[in-house]
Amino acid sequence: MKAAAFTAPGGPEVLRLMDVPDPQAGPGQVRVRVKAAGVQPYDLAIREGWTPPGTPEGYPRIPGNEFAGVVDQAGDGVRLQVGTEVVGFTRLTAYAEYAVVPADQVTPKPASMPWEIAGGFPAAVMTPHIALEEMAVGPGDTVLIHAAAGGTGTVAVQLARIAGATVIGTASEANHDYLRSLGAIPVAYGEGLAGRVREAAPGGVDAALDGAGGDALMVSLELVKDRDRIITLVEHERAAELGVRTTPFKRSAARLAEAARHYEEGRLRLHVRNAYPLARAADAHREVATGHGRGKVVLLVD
Repeated sequence: MKAAAFTAPGGPEVLRLMDVPDPQAGPGQVRVRVKAAGVQPYDLAIREGWTPPGTPEGYPRIPGNEFAGVVDQAGDGVRLQVGTEVVGFTRLTAYAEYAVVPADQVTPKPASMPWEIAGGFPAAVMTPHIALEEMAVGPGDTVLIHAAAGGTGTVAVQLARIAGATVIGTASEANHDYLRSLGAIPVAYGEGLAGRVREAAPGGVDAALDGAGGDALMVSLELVKDRDRIITLVEHERAAELGVRTTPFKRSAARLAEAARHYEEGRLRLHVRNAYPLARAADAHREVATGHGRGKVVLLVD
């Protein structure tokens, strides 16, 4: 099969289209013919050399931890029918024509959901759901969300508002009206950010979800007293030394199915700002690395 993979860590240029063996579904697993896969800061960290706990080492390495496609093999003990359209998650391997995962890591795709949205849906909804749960965000809290107009940030804003929190969202000026439409109070990136956030939240900030890293994370440290209520989605290598958290791997098909129902009911929306062919995975990584832009970036595999 074709996969966007790399043989040594490095910049986006190390990602290239290569031939790798077709994976086969074993007992309790499904093989999915991938239609689309989301691109996230998590994947960029993988490409740069980070190895998440529990993932196999060795090369070539295929990034990608969310996908959508059609089940084309079902192992022993699997109830899902071949031909079922699904959305799913993994830790690696989604940037490929086929992905093999345990059957409990996929759930049926809503018929109304386009493939490009489906490919970027699993992580966009589960990552913020887990993060907000871990930070115990609820009524009366004020939450600072960095990169709030991005794919994960957009959903984080919506879920935090559903939970009853006030949301301050950092974004470029061009996305401020968009954030207001989601119920967030927008503030601009750049020098003086901490002061602008204080002005927008005179009662203080209770929790922060960092989707930008760098200066944004430093501002979070300055504004949030309890570092257990700061989660970074991008600064994986620095999290421990700074005393902040990363999102634990608590994804589940049940979380994903619930979010899919919210989508079907019109309670949750996701914007895809750009879709690249698999062969241009490096360009997709370059775009995500800018930290700017509204909505998700995805790869179209088929």
